[in-house]
Amino acid sequence: MRLCIVSETWAPEINGVAHTLSRLSRELAHYRVDIDVVRPKPACAGPVPEALAELQVPSWSVPGYREVHLGFCRPATLRKFWQANRPDVIYLATQGPLGWSARQAARRLGIPLVAGWHTNFDHYCNDYGVPWLAAATRRYLRHFHNGCALTLVPTHLQARQLRQQGIKDVKVMSRGIDGEGFSPAHRDPALRRAWGVSDHQPVALYVGRLAAEKNLTLLQETYHAMRNVRPDMAHVIVGDGPARAQLESALPDAHFTGFIDPEALARHYASADLFIFPSLSETWGNVVNEAMASGLAVVAFHHAASAELIKSGYNGVTVPIDDPAAFCQAAVTLCQRPADYAKYSRLARLRALEQSWAGIAQQFIDHLEQAQEAYHATPPPCRIRSS
Repeated sequence: MRLCIVSETWAPEINGVAHTLSRLSRELAHYRVDIDVVRPKPACAGPVPEALAELQVPSWSVPGYREVHLGFCRPATLRKFWQANRPDVIYLATQGPLGWSARQAARRLGIPLVAGWHTNFDHYCNDYGVPWLAAATRRYLRHFHNGCALTLVPTHLQARQLRQQGIKDVKVMSRGIDGEGFSPAHRDPALRRAWGVSDHQPVALYVGRLAAEKNLTLLQETYHAMRNVRPDMAHVIVGDGPARAQLESALPDAHFTGFIDPEALARHYASADLFIFPSLSETWGNVVNEAMASGLAVVAFHHAASAELIKSGYNGVTVPIDDPAAFCQAAVTLCQRPADYAKYSRLARLRALEQSWAGIAQQFIDHLEQAQEAYHATPPPCRIRSS
């Protein structure tokens, strides 16, 4: 099979979409899937190692969020690329301008399309002060996805929500985890000493973009409440973004790392005790998987990966998505119960290890083959000629 992936982002860029696509591509190589890539031209990185052919297109950064880029390309340019490197199926990992152009070009050439739901763009409308755009965004997304053979989402809850919004042919494809890369074995006493904590002092960790859509006001409220009941607690925040300066001002005692490399990230996870994740903007949230595999007790909303992986009160704690007070209270309660978060950490790792990338890659291939079969089984539109 020859697959072309169209995406706004790719490793070494640091975000969930880039991580998922890069890891999935490496796994697909074991199944003899040839991969082409269409993406915005990166600032410094070279070609995608896994790609047989690659098209890099012009891009513009999002205003106020310079690390996020949108790709722009005429459908004719994409048609020319695919005529020279015709794929069996195309995977659209973006619904932005690049995804729209790719959708138009692929339909013109008669190539089956599978779309991934990696970003909740309608949710971002509320986070960035334009809630009046949410309804129009949902209409666009419905039109976009219903022009594809399948839409893949990471959770069963999201699949139900999209079907209720009128999006057809929605299937679930979860996300995997590297259980050796993220493991309690990477716990680093020297790193904990750098945070100023002893073996028995708790450390609460957050990993993710520092931006409005991550519900960071609740994060800082929760960190303050936890510190009130556990004055010896350390708070560590991994990531960067436009909200960092404000958060540093609100949490002067927290340790801010900025973006860090994967090896350091694994040590930070394993060296903490609690993972506090208030975001509601994720479609999945790889960081939840990573934290659980690293042996952390997670406090999160019953949403995305947390809803799929956490049985609240057994291997972590989740609360209803409309109850921020319950979120804060859950974190405050758990940080005072070392025996509970030690138990959750062991069971969380066992659950995370069920999410193997090999299994996810096989799911993906099955969906791609299903899309090809469905596309080619659909009869062409009937054209009536006048005599």
